[in-house]
Amino acid sequence: MKGTVGELGEFGLIRELTSRLTTTPAVRVGPGDDAAVVAAPDRRVVASTDILVEGRHFRRDWSTAYDVGRKAAAQNLADIAAMGAVPTALLLGLVVPAELPVTWPSELMDGLRDECQVAGAAVVGGDVVRGDSIMVSITALGDLRNQEPVTRAGARPGDRVAVTGWLGWSAAGFAVLSRGFRSPRAFVEAHRRPEPPYHAGPAAAGLGATAMCDVSDGLIADLGHIAEASKVRIDIRSGAIDIPSQMNDIGQAVGVDPMQWVLTGGEDHAIVATFPPDVKLPARWKVIGEVLNPSALPQVTVDGAPWTSKGGWDHFGDIES
Repeated sequence: MKGTVGELGEFGLIRELTSRLTTTPAVRVGPGDDAAVVAAPDRRVVASTDILVEGRHFRRDWSTAYDVGRKAAAQNLADIAAMGAVPTALLLGLVVPAELPVTWPSELMDGLRDECQVAGAAVVGGDVVRGDSIMVSITALGDLRNQEPVTRAGARPGDRVAVTGWLGWSAAGFAVLSRGFRSPRAFVEAHRRPEPPYHAGPAAAGLGATAMCDVSDGLIADLGHIAEASKVRIDIRSGAIDIPSQMNDIGQAVGVDPMQWVLTGGEDHAIVATFPPDVKLPARWKVIGEVLNPSALPQVTVDGAPWTSKGGWDHFGDIES
Protein backbone atom coordinates (compact mmCIF):
# COMPACT_ATOMS: atom_id res chain seq x y z
CA MET A 1 0.00 0.00 0.00
CA LYS A 2 1.32 3.44 -0.98
CA GLY A 3 1.23 6.62 1.08
CA THR A 4 1.96 7.52 4.66
CA VAL A 5 0.32 6.67 7.97
CA GLY A 6 -0.91 10.25 8.22
CA GLU A 7 -2.56 10.09 4.81
CA LEU A 8 -4.28 6.81 5.65
CA GLY A 9 -5.51 7.98 9.05
CA GLU A 10 -5.98 6.09 12.31
CA PHE A 11 -8.98 4.00 11.33
CA GLY A 12 -7.67 3.33 7.85
CA LEU A 13 -4.41 2.10 9.39
CA ILE A 14 -6.29 -0.13 11.83
CA ARG A 15 -8.30 -1.63 8.95
CA GLU A 16 -5.10 -2.23 6.99
CA LEU A 17 -3.36 -3.93 9.93
CA THR A 18 -6.25 -6.11 11.06
CA SER A 19 -6.91 -7.27 7.51
CA ARG A 20 -3.55 -9.06 7.59
CA LEU A 21 -4.32 -11.19 10.65
CA THR A 22 -5.25 -14.82 11.15
CA THR A 23 -6.94 -16.40 14.16
CA THR A 24 -6.91 -19.54 16.32
CA PRO A 25 -9.63 -21.54 18.12
CA ALA A 26 -8.69 -19.83 21.39
CA VAL A 27 -9.82 -16.44 20.04
CA ARG A 28 -13.55 -15.99 20.76
CA VAL A 29 -13.69 -12.27 19.84
CA GLY A 30 -10.86 -10.81 17.78
CA PRO A 31 -9.96 -7.29 16.61
CA GLY A 32 -12.77 -4.83 15.96
CA ASP A 33 -14.61 -4.65 19.28
CA ASP A 34 -13.89 -2.78 22.52
CA ALA A 35 -11.75 -5.68 23.70
CA ALA A 36 -10.78 -9.16 22.61
CA VAL A 37 -12.00 -12.35 24.24
CA VAL A 38 -9.56 -15.25 24.52
CA ALA A 39 -10.45 -18.64 25.95
CA ALA A 40 -8.71 -19.55 29.20
CA PRO A 41 -9.62 -23.20 29.84
CA ASP A 42 -7.16 -23.37 32.74
CA ARG A 43 -8.91 -20.38 34.42
CA ARG A 44 -5.48 -18.78 34.87
CA VAL A 45 -3.89 -16.42 32.36
CA VAL A 46 -0.13 -15.98 32.00
CA ALA A 47 0.72 -12.44 30.84
CA SER A 48 3.89 -10.62 29.81
CA THR A 49 4.60 -7.21 28.28
CA ASP A 50 7.54 -5.54 26.60
CA ILE A 51 8.40 -2.34 24.72
CA LEU A 52 10.75 -1.87 21.77
CA VAL A 53 11.98 1.65 21.02
CA GLU A 54 13.55 2.61 17.70
CA GLY A 55 17.24 3.37 18.12
CA ARG A 56 17.41 1.48 21.40
CA HIS A 57 16.07 -1.97 20.54
CA PHE A 58 16.09 -1.92 16.74
CA ARG A 59 17.42 0.09 13.83
CA ARG A 60 15.58 0.42 10.55
CA ASP A 61 18.84 0.30 8.59
CA TRP A 62 19.62 -3.09 10.16
CA SER A 63 16.18 -4.69 10.39
CA THR A 64 13.10 -4.63 8.21
CA ALA A 65 9.70 -3.94 9.72
CA TYR A 66 8.96 -7.64 9.26
CA ASP A 67 12.10 -8.49 11.29
CA VAL A 68 11.01 -6.14 14.07
CA GLY A 69 7.58 -7.77 14.15
CA ARG A 70 9.03 -11.26 14.42
CA LYS A 71 11.44 -10.16 17.15
CA ALA A 72 8.85 -8.22 19.15
CA ALA A 73 6.50 -11.20 19.17
CA ALA A 74 9.25 -13.73 19.88
CA GLN A 75 10.65 -12.03 22.96
CA ASN A 76 7.21 -11.83 24.58
CA LEU A 77 5.94 -15.25 23.56
CA ALA A 78 9.22 -16.73 24.88
CA ASP A 79 8.38 -15.30 28.31
CA ILE A 80 5.07 -17.15 28.24
CA ALA A 81 6.76 -20.43 27.27
CA ALA A 82 9.39 -19.95 29.99
CA MET A 83 6.61 -20.07 32.59
CA GLY A 84 5.62 -23.48 31.26
CA ALA A 85 2.58 -22.07 29.46
CA VAL A 86 1.31 -22.30 25.89
CA PRO A 87 1.10 -18.90 24.10
CA THR A 88 -2.43 -17.99 23.04
CA ALA A 89 -2.68 -14.31 22.14
CA LEU A 90 -0.80 -11.08 21.57
CA LEU A 91 -1.84 -7.41 21.82
CA LEU A 92 -0.03 -4.58 20.03
CA GLY A 93 0.46 -0.98 21.09
CA LEU A 94 2.05 0.98 18.23
CA VAL A 95 3.39 4.54 18.18
CA VAL A 96 4.39 5.83 14.71
CA PRO A 97 5.16 9.19 13.06
CA ALA A 98 2.53 10.46 10.61
CA GLU A 99 5.09 10.60 7.79
CA LEU A 100 6.00 6.91 8.12
CA PRO A 101 5.14 4.92 4.96
CA VAL A 102 2.14 2.66 5.49
CA THR A 103 4.21 -0.29 4.29
CA TRP A 104 6.23 -0.22 7.53
CA PRO A 105 3.44 -0.96 10.04
CA SER A 106 1.86 -3.34 7.52
CA GLU A 107 5.04 -5.40 7.30
CA LEU A 108 5.46 -5.18 11.08
CA MET A 109 2.03 -6.77 11.46
CA ASP A 110 2.99 -9.50 9.00
CA GLY A 111 5.98 -10.32 11.21
CA LEU A 112 3.89 -10.35 14.37
CA ARG A 113 1.30 -12.60 12.71
CA ASP A 114 3.84 -15.06 11.37
CA GLU A 115 5.74 -15.39 14.66
CA CYS A 116 2.46 -15.92 16.49
CA GLN A 117 1.63 -18.72 14.06
CA VAL A 118 4.95 -20.41 14.92
CA ALA A 119 4.00 -20.31 18.60
CA GLY A 120 0.35 -21.27 18.03
CA ALA A 121 -0.99 -17.85 19.06
CA ALA A 122 -2.75 -14.95 17.32
CA VAL A 123 -2.76 -11.15 17.37
CA VAL A 124 -6.13 -10.24 18.90
CA GLY A 125 -6.08 -6.44 19.08
CA GLY A 126 -4.25 -3.31 20.14
CA ASP A 127 -3.97 0.43 19.60
CA VAL A 128 -2.15 2.86 17.31
CA VAL A 129 -1.20 6.46 18.14
CA ARG A 130 0.89 9.19 16.56
CA GLY A 131 4.31 9.99 17.98
CA ASP A 132 7.72 11.40 17.05
CA SER A 133 9.42 7.99 16.80
CA ILE A 134 8.45 4.34 16.51
CA MET A 135 7.62 2.38 19.65
CA VAL A 136 6.22 -1.14 19.67
CA SER A 137 4.54 -2.37 22.85
CA ILE A 138 3.54 -6.02 23.09
CA THR A 139 1.42 -7.89 25.61
CA ALA A 140 1.40 -11.67 25.31
CA LEU A 141 -1.01 -14.09 26.96
CA GLY A 142 -0.78 -17.82 27.61
CA ASP A 143 -2.55 -20.84 29.07
CA LEU A 144 -1.01 -23.20 31.65
CA ARG A 145 -3.19 -26.14 30.60
CA ASN A 146 -3.55 -27.44 34.16
CA GLN A 147 0.19 -27.32 34.84
CA GLU A 148 1.64 -25.31 37.70
CA PRO A 149 3.69 -22.30 36.54
CA VAL A 150 7.45 -22.79 36.62
CA THR A 151 8.92 -19.72 38.29
CA ARG A 152 12.49 -18.66 39.00
CA ALA A 153 12.17 -19.56 42.67
CA GLY A 154 12.17 -23.36 42.70
CA ALA A 155 15.77 -24.41 42.01
CA ARG A 156 17.23 -26.73 44.65
CA PRO A 157 20.80 -27.83 45.46
CA GLY A 158 21.57 -30.94 43.44
CA ASP A 159 19.45 -29.90 40.45
CA ARG A 160 21.04 -29.89 37.01
CA VAL A 161 21.05 -26.75 34.87
CA ALA A 162 20.11 -27.34 31.23
CA VAL A 163 19.49 -25.14 28.21
CA THR A 164 17.76 -25.50 24.86
CA GLY A 165 18.07 -23.05 21.98
CA TRP A 166 20.87 -20.80 20.76
CA LEU A 167 23.37 -19.02 23.03
CA GLY A 168 25.46 -16.06 21.90
CA TRP A 169 24.18 -16.02 18.33
CA SER A 170 22.32 -12.71 18.63
CA ALA A 171 25.28 -11.01 20.31
CA ALA A 172 27.62 -12.28 17.58
CA GLY A 173 25.20 -10.98 14.96
CA PHE A 174 25.08 -7.62 16.72
CA ALA A 175 28.88 -7.49 16.63
CA VAL A 176 28.85 -8.19 12.89
CA LEU A 177 26.22 -5.52 12.19
CA SER A 178 28.03 -3.00 14.40
CA ARG A 179 31.05 -3.27 12.13
CA GLY A 180 29.06 -2.68 8.97
CA PHE A 181 28.87 -6.28 7.75
CA ARG A 182 25.89 -8.51 6.95
CA SER A 183 27.46 -11.96 7.16
CA PRO A 184 27.76 -14.67 8.37
CA ARG A 185 24.06 -14.44 7.65
CA ALA A 186 22.94 -17.04 10.20
CA PHE A 187 24.21 -14.90 13.09
CA VAL A 188 22.84 -11.65 11.67
CA GLU A 189 19.44 -13.31 11.23
CA ALA A 190 19.62 -14.64 14.80
CA HIS A 191 19.90 -11.03 15.97
CA ARG A 192 17.10 -9.81 13.71
CA ARG A 193 14.72 -12.73 14.26
CA PRO A 194 15.34 -14.91 17.33
CA GLU A 195 13.87 -18.42 17.26
CA PRO A 196 12.72 -19.35 20.78
CA PRO A 197 11.98 -23.05 21.38
CA TYR A 198 8.39 -22.35 22.42
CA HIS A 199 7.25 -25.93 22.90
CA ALA A 200 10.24 -26.69 25.15
CA GLY A 201 8.83 -24.55 27.98
CA PRO A 202 5.58 -26.48 28.54
CA ALA A 203 7.48 -29.72 27.89
CA ALA A 204 10.00 -28.82 30.61
CA ALA A 205 7.17 -28.15 33.04
CA GLY A 206 5.84 -31.61 32.26
CA LEU A 207 9.25 -33.11 32.93
CA GLY A 208 9.37 -31.55 36.38
CA ALA A 209 11.52 -28.44 35.86
CA THR A 210 12.00 -26.72 39.22
CA ALA A 211 12.87 -23.24 37.86
CA MET A 212 12.99 -21.74 34.38
CA CYS A 213 13.43 -18.52 32.39
CA ASP A 214 14.25 -17.45 28.87
CA VAL A 215 17.71 -16.08 28.07
CA SER A 216 16.90 -12.47 27.22
CA ASP A 217 19.47 -10.59 29.30
CA GLY A 218 22.34 -13.10 29.00
CA LEU A 219 22.91 -16.57 30.43
CA ILE A 220 24.77 -15.43 33.56
CA ALA A 221 22.31 -12.59 34.20
CA ASP A 222 19.25 -14.77 33.76
CA LEU A 223 20.65 -17.62 35.83
CA GLY A 224 21.42 -14.93 38.37
CA HIS A 225 17.70 -14.19 38.54
CA ILE A 226 17.04 -17.87 39.28
CA ALA A 227 19.86 -18.03 41.84
CA GLU A 228 18.57 -14.95 43.65
CA ALA A 229 14.93 -16.03 43.63
CA SER A 230 15.81 -19.59 44.69
CA LYS A 231 18.50 -18.52 47.16
CA VAL A 232 21.07 -20.91 45.70
CA ARG A 233 24.39 -20.80 43.89
CA ILE A 234 24.64 -21.93 40.28
CA ASP A 235 27.85 -23.07 38.64
CA ILE A 236 28.18 -23.20 34.84
CA ARG A 237 30.64 -25.61 33.18
CA SER A 238 32.07 -23.73 30.20
CA GLY A 239 33.37 -26.96 28.66
CA ALA A 240 29.80 -28.23 28.34
CA ILE A 241 28.84 -25.37 26.03
CA ASP A 242 29.59 -25.89 22.35
CA ILE A 243 30.73 -22.85 20.37
CA PRO A 244 30.17 -23.08 16.58
CA SER A 245 33.26 -22.69 14.43
CA GLN A 246 31.78 -19.66 12.65
CA MET A 247 31.25 -17.94 16.00
CA ASN A 248 34.90 -18.58 16.78
CA ASP A 249 35.80 -17.04 13.42
CA ILE A 250 33.70 -13.94 14.15
CA GLY A 251 35.29 -13.63 17.58
CA GLN A 252 38.77 -13.83 16.10
CA ALA A 253 37.88 -11.21 13.48
CA VAL A 254 36.52 -8.69 15.98
CA GLY A 255 38.84 -9.51 18.88
CA VAL A 256 36.22 -10.94 21.24
CA ASP A 257 36.27 -14.24 23.11
CA PRO A 258 33.05 -15.91 21.84
CA MET A 259 32.47 -17.33 25.31
CA GLN A 260 31.69 -13.73 26.28
CA TRP A 261 28.74 -13.77 23.84
CA VAL A 262 27.58 -17.18 25.02
CA LEU A 263 27.61 -16.24 28.70
CA THR A 264 26.50 -12.61 28.58
CA GLY A 265 24.88 -12.03 25.18
CA GLY A 266 21.14 -11.54 25.41
CA GLU A 267 18.19 -11.70 23.02
CA ASP A 268 18.61 -15.31 21.91
CA HIS A 269 15.56 -16.30 23.96
CA ALA A 270 16.83 -19.80 24.57
CA ILE A 271 15.22 -21.47 27.57
CA VAL A 272 17.30 -22.39 30.62
CA ALA A 273 15.86 -24.53 33.40
CA THR A 274 16.82 -26.53 36.45
CA PHE A 275 15.79 -30.18 36.79
CA PRO A 276 16.03 -32.80 39.53
CA PRO A 277 19.05 -35.06 38.92
CA ASP A 278 16.92 -38.13 38.18
CA VAL A 279 14.96 -36.54 35.32
CA LYS A 280 15.79 -38.04 31.92
CA LEU A 281 16.12 -35.07 29.58
CA PRO A 282 15.38 -35.19 25.84
CA ALA A 283 18.35 -34.76 23.50
CA ARG A 284 17.47 -31.13 22.74
CA TRP A 285 18.38 -30.16 26.34
CA LYS A 286 22.08 -29.66 27.10
CA VAL A 287 23.21 -29.94 30.72
CA ILE A 288 25.62 -27.05 31.37
CA GLY A 289 25.88 -26.83 35.15
CA GLU A 290 24.50 -27.56 38.56
CA VAL A 291 22.70 -25.95 41.47
CA LEU A 292 24.73 -25.75 44.68
CA ASN A 293 24.13 -24.74 48.25
CA PRO A 294 24.04 -20.97 48.76
CA SER A 295 27.26 -19.17 49.52
CA ALA A 296 28.64 -15.67 49.45
CA LEU A 297 28.15 -13.64 46.27
CA PRO A 298 28.48 -14.06 43.34
CA GLN A 299 25.53 -16.40 43.03
CA VAL A 300 26.52 -17.58 39.54
CA THR A 301 30.01 -18.88 38.85
CA VAL A 302 31.74 -20.28 35.77
CA ASP A 303 33.93 -23.33 36.38
CA GLY A 304 33.78 -22.52 40.09
CA ALA A 305 35.00 -18.94 39.77
CA PRO A 306 33.33 -15.54 39.31
CA TRP A 307 32.92 -14.31 35.73
CA THR A 308 34.59 -10.91 35.87
CA SER A 309 33.97 -9.65 32.33
CA LYS A 310 31.14 -7.23 31.82
CA GLY A 311 28.16 -8.04 29.65
CA GLY A 312 24.49 -8.78 29.62
CA TRP A 313 21.61 -6.53 28.69
CA ASP A 314 20.66 -3.62 30.94
CA HIS A 315 17.97 -1.23 29.66
CA PHE A 316 19.57 1.61 31.60
CA GLY A 317 23.15 0.76 30.63
CA ASP A 318 25.16 2.53 27.97
CA ILE A 319 25.42 -0.12 25.25
CA GLU A 320 24.12 -3.49 24.23
CA SER A 321 26.41 -6.48 24.78
